[in-house]
Amino acid sequence: MPWDLLGIILAVCAVLCAVGFYKFVYFLSIGYGFAVAGGGIAILIMALVNPTATPFWLLLIEAVLFVAYGVRLSGFLLVRELKNVSFKKTDVAKDTLAKNNEKKMPVFVLATIWISVSVLYTAQVSPMLFRFVNSASDVIVPVIGFVISVLGLILETVADNQKSAQKKVNPNMVATQGLYKIVRCPNYLGEIIFWTGVFVSGITAYATVGQWITAVLAYVCIVFIMFNGAQRLEKRQMARYGEDKEYNDYANKTPIIIPLLPIYHLNKK
Repeated sequence: MPWDLLGIILAVCAVLCAVGFYKFVYFLSIGYGFAVAGGGIAILIMALVNPTATPFWLLLIEAVLFVAYGVRLSGFLLVRELKNVSFKKTDVAKDTLAKNNEKKMPVFVLATIWISVSVLYTAQVSPMLFRFVNSASDVIVPVIGFVISVLGLILETVADNQKSAQKKVNPNMVATQGLYKIVRCPNYLGEIIFWTGVFVSGITAYATVGQWITAVLAYVCIVFIMFNGAQRLEKRQMARYGEDKEYNDYANKTPIIIPLLPIYHLNKK
């Protein structure tokens, strides 16, 4: 395992997601996007400093994908945060913020989460690093992986835009049109597809058991996180719309995250 290079990527991811110390949720959102983009750029710089048999254009494409992913995610979330500024100035929001401030997490808890997510983000971008350090020179498999990632990125982007547009028209109902007719969480599906592409792009580059374990665990973790996120989202929606017939009809016939897979609920009703 290239522990020295993994350490560098870990340091980059840790610095970029440290924004979570300002607000806990940023560890898993804005800081997440920053870390993925930064990790990709760091590996690209390594390849520039120490070229290998790996075609540089492959590493460049993957770095661009990571940057595009990070910019899209963090940019979208930052815009949403800015739009909520006016809401935060209301009396209700002030009361909520005051309560939140009274329940700040202990520093050691924040530090533990920070280290954990930094390790996870490092593992997520590791397929690109392993291709570089192992001088993998094949082209077909990584290109297939890139295509899969691009499809996932497009799906996430379209899903978020469709959700925003529908919430403007009807803020008192979940999005149900467009991609949301196929699954209830198309943005989470897009996330899974993106990282599926990243994992696939490195299949022919993993050279040791440790590299396989790192890549597989990262992929399994992100899939688990997406299903867990869908479960938590459904729980909030059930609390708000659980008595709404339109919502129940929609939720009972639309798969929650995987198209055609008849898993409609992740919470007990």
